[in-house]
Amino acid sequence: MSEIAELERRITAALDRIGTGVDGLAEAAANSDEITALNEALEAERVANAQLEERVSAIKQKQDTSIKEMETRIESLSADLAKQEVGAKRLLKVNAQLRETNGALEATRKADLGELEAIMNELKPLIGEGA
Repeated sequence: MSEIAELERRITAALDRIGTGVDGLAEAAANSDEITALNEALEAERVANAQLEERVSAIKQKQDTSIKEMETRIESLSADLAKQEVGAKRLLKVNAQLRETNGALEATRKADLGELEAIMNELKPLIGEGA
């Protein structure tokens, strides 16, 4: 992009020099062939400058379009990330609840086993130890 700006600056400076030269030659009533050649060169530089301006405009438009597409994509990805974060938080909460429930179930199982053992110990004398 800076190369285009530099070329545009150089072309503009050349156009200014040519314009000054043409004006000076016209005032001095120099050779008409030389004036014609300079006018043709001036016109060629103007055409080249117009082409460069079109290219710069096309590049800028393409760049603007690319930036808008990237911004749209970033917004979409940010929304997706926010949804994923909500899902992850929900999963963490559910996981914590499952751990808590599992801990309670293990405690209940241990209590049931202890109670069953106590009942078995009370029944042993009644039914005999061999049974």
